[in-house]
Amino acid sequence: MSNSSSITEFLLLAFADMRELQLLHFWLFLAIYLAALLGNGLIITAIACNHHLHTPMYFFLLNLSLIDLESISTTVPKSMANSFWNTRAISYVGCAAQLFLFVFLMSAEFCLLTVMAYDRYVAICKPLHYGTLLGSRACVHMAAAAWGTGFLYAVLQTVNTFSLPLCQGNAVDQFFCEIPHILKLSCSDAYLKEFVVLVTFPLAFGCFIFIMLTYVEIFRAVMKIPSEQGQHKAFSTCLPHLAVVSLFVSTATFAYLKLPSISSPSLDLVVAVLYSVVPPAVNPLIYSMRNQELKEAIWKVISGMFFNSDKFSITVHK
Repeated sequence: MSNSSSITEFLLLAFADMRELQLLHFWLFLAIYLAALLGNGLIITAIACNHHLHTPMYFFLLNLSLIDLESISTTVPKSMANSFWNTRAISYVGCAAQLFLFVFLMSAEFCLLTVMAYDRYVAICKPLHYGTLLGSRACVHMAAAAWGTGFLYAVLQTVNTFSLPLCQGNAVDQFFCEIPHILKLSCSDAYLKEFVVLVTFPLAFGCFIFIMLTYVEIFRAVMKIPSEQGQHKAFSTCLPHLAVVSLFVSTATFAYLKLPSISSPSLDLVVAVLYSVVPPAVNPLIYSMRNQELKEAIWKVISGMFFNSDKFSITVHK
């Protein structure tokens, strides 16, 4: 038995015990991490450098890419390092910082996805009021509100989680420090643990209901568009966002609200990868796949990099 005052480090869940599988996990996560860095980095650069993309929709997408970059950088590098060095340890302070950053970024992402749903609603259902309702100042305020809500929520959750006495050891059944698995180490009453988790419910449920109602109105408006081309254009900006929301909400909800009877380390591990690792890597692909304007901007960034490097090499050669 141990208590929180004597714990100086936690032991994270290892993906495998065999050295070969640990290295396989390292290389697999490295590939996913690099894909996420490349994809989100290209989107950020394309939007920042192309003035045609300086619109509310792309401004929010840039913020989403920033969150994805930071969120995957919060969990994956530490897991990779542990597999590479054949260790499971993370310091107490490091665990608290990881939990805070992860909750902060996940909460901010959910709030931002809600704001993006509102952006699509105004663009399709109230196009004549788009410039008024989503001016530059309003966009900055909504993005700041998403980041600020995530920060305050993360402070609340982190303080509540680590204020509980821990007496069930220091082995965390997850590859990063996650609230439900830290709470399993607590010796507090069950209702107190549930309170810390269920404080998530109002924020998550409110955002989810808002997004669903928004898309009901969006689909009604789209079906009234007379031209097939107009419907296709509207769907091309909405479906990627809906796909991202569905993946994020379904996996995160299952991870935090599943019944204890169906919980197992392997299932928890798979679900955690699906909502914490996969979205930052696939979001750039989802958003650019049906968006010709964004694809062209990304291609300009890539071709510009190669063109400039070729020009530089020719100059040096001369």
